[in-house]
Amino acid sequence: MSKLTLGSHPYLLGFEQLERLLERTAKSGNEGYPPFNIEQTSSNSYRITLAVAGFSQSDLAITIEDKQLVIRGRQAEAEDERIFLHRGIAARQFQRSFVLADGVEVGEAVMENGLLHIDLTRAEPEQVVQTIKIKPAGQ
Repeated sequence: MSKLTLGSHPYLLGFEQLERLLERTAKSGNEGYPPFNIEQTSSNSYRITLAVAGFSQSDLAITIEDKQLVIRGRQAEAEDERIFLHRGIAARQFQRSFVLADGVEVGEAVMENGLLHIDLTRAEPEQVVQTIKIKPAGQ
């Protein structure tokens, strides 16, 4: 028995790229750090908020790579000789990825009170109806 995939379903033509995106997202294994929220701010806009306490703006990088929004954080090593009795504030590097649908644009990113806010907007697609002319056979 063969495995029926999204790209091989007879009614779904040209969806191979979507299947690859789903597989890549499933394999990304985001560990849950840093915690984040995704909220819908209007019918065509969203906001991703990441809790990045302890990171400065220069410690963070936001890129778009192959239809993925990628946020990376890396803190510079402190050169002082501090001795921690308890270290509960995470100071590790991270990478968090979000797959973007076609038509989703990344707006501004704002850092406020240890939270990184990234605004996204989705363009409203045009409704296009196309009529295909049927030719008689032999022409």
